[in-house]
Amino acid sequence: MARGLNGSANGSGGHVPTGREAVEARVPGVSNLPPAVAGALPGVVGLRATVPKDRRSAQTLGAEREGHGVLIGDDGLIVTIGYLIMEADTVTITDIDGNDWPAYIVGSDYESGFALVRTERPIPVTPLAFGDSDMLELRSEAYVAGLGGEKATLKVKVAGRREFAGYWEYLLDKAIFTVPAYPLWGGSALIGQDGSLLGIGSLLVQEALGPGAPAFPGNMYVPINRLKPIFQELTSKGRLATPPRPWLGLITLEHMGQLVIGGISDGGPADRAGLQRGDILHALNGDVLDDLADLYRKLWASGPAGTAVTLRMERDNDAFEVTVRTGDRSRYYKYGSD
Repeated sequence: MARGLNGSANGSGGHVPTGREAVEARVPGVSNLPPAVAGALPGVVGLRATVPKDRRSAQTLGAEREGHGVLIGDDGLIVTIGYLIMEADTVTITDIDGNDWPAYIVGSDYESGFALVRTERPIPVTPLAFGDSDMLELRSEAYVAGLGGEKATLKVKVAGRREFAGYWEYLLDKAIFTVPAYPLWGGSALIGQDGSLLGIGSLLVQEALGPGAPAFPGNMYVPINRLKPIFQELTSKGRLATPPRPWLGLITLEHMGQLVIGGISDGGPADRAGLQRGDILHALNGDVLDDLADLYRKLWASGPAGTAVTLRMERDNDAFEVTVRTGDRSRYYKYGSD
């Protein structure tokens, strides 16, 4: 069972802290937390999702997934990280008292990584208010929380605010990197000193301090400010009306200054074009690619999903070009009971 989803599937790998070395020691009956933070913790919930085994994401993310979510509405609206509920047919929320609440998917957005679910009946808990994640600067202090109240809460520092390019065709401006690492990061809450919600947990990363710094494990959080401009549309319509970005269906890794294909979505655009694991990507539509972020920017600037792009590749020291008809990722992965 995926529990917050492992780093090998979502951006890292290696040792995952057990939690004993991460969560601060507590004195029984004495809170170490600011009152506003302690008051926000009941709004952090557990989330379980089941995915039919024949769905595409079940092969990489698992058919049973566990993580967290954050209550943000009196009507049971909860924000979480999208990979937890991708292609799910059932979603169950667990509150701080251990009660289970059936829920359903409200919407999801591949570009930001956020997803919204809603319990069938309101949870009688005060929801968290959105904070201003832009106020978080290097070495700012905050708190990471999962289901479980104070014993599942960790005081962290911001180790970086920088661009993050994910190998699954994902690019995030001003991602929040925190240390030390929180062991069950998927959908966890990044909470400010005032008890407001500042971000949602996405990844365990091994280089939280940034490029060129010593390796140090931490987490990457998606800033809540990234949700604000799309929140109303996502809540009311479930998806954004903007044209979907072109998608290749590639897992691309940066290795020794080169962009190497590490995986291909079965039946996706790159697979249909005959690309293979180990191929090296050099250029898109004649423009040389500098890094992963540059690939995504050039790809997304080429037009909407369905646009054909020409890739200059290398395989076994032989150069070649291939035209790929890009796709729409949201059509590749099923939505709810579709």
